[in-house]
Amino acid sequence: MKILVLADIESKYLWDYFEKEKLQGIDLIVSCGDLKPQYLSFLASFTKAPILYVCGNHDDCYESTPPEGCICIEDKIYKFNGLRIMGLGGSVRYNKGKNQFTQEQMKNRLKRMWLKIKWNKGIDILVTHAPARGLNDGDDYVHKGFEAFIEILDTYKPKYFFHGHVHKNYNYQFVRESQYKDTIVVNAYERHIVEVSQK
Repeated sequence: MKILVLADIESKYLWDYFEKEKLQGIDLIVSCGDLKPQYLSFLASFTKAPILYVCGNHDDCYESTPPEGCICIEDKIYKFNGLRIMGLGGSVRYNKGKNQFTQEQMKNRLKRMWLKIKWNKGIDILVTHAPARGLNDGDDYVHKGFEAFIEILDTYKPKYFFHGHVHKNYNYQFVRESQYKDTIVVNAYERHIVEVSQK
């Protein structure tokens, strides 16, 4: 299965120079946040693939202008072709944004997901905006990751972890894909295609 992951910056390849053929063969599109709702709505009008999204720290406008034709998976587990996909958007709190959380608040969000995870017998893909703490996160406070995400990876061992928030131009050590124990970690900055093996 081919999953197109997106985050943080609208891809000129897909928006300014769009051709419908560029989405052919894509089974699922996943936004990891900080993208204009108009961009996701635009893509939704050209594909039959579901477009799932979580909110980034700059997506406060989603409350009044959600992406049309797309599916919000915040605090949910969405099933697609046998894959259990869990969404937890937002970043570490640094001001009064709606999609910012303290470490403790994110841990509480995870606790509230426990029953859903148990009901679904685990998860296959974790979708977030921020990275996990100490796992390809930023050096500055705003781009630090969440400790709760490490807990998810250690406890539930999803096959994949998609996130954004850490931009390619922030430093020369940008990591697109890496491995953490049983999980493939993917930074979705701009756009990237992930070939996902199904059960």
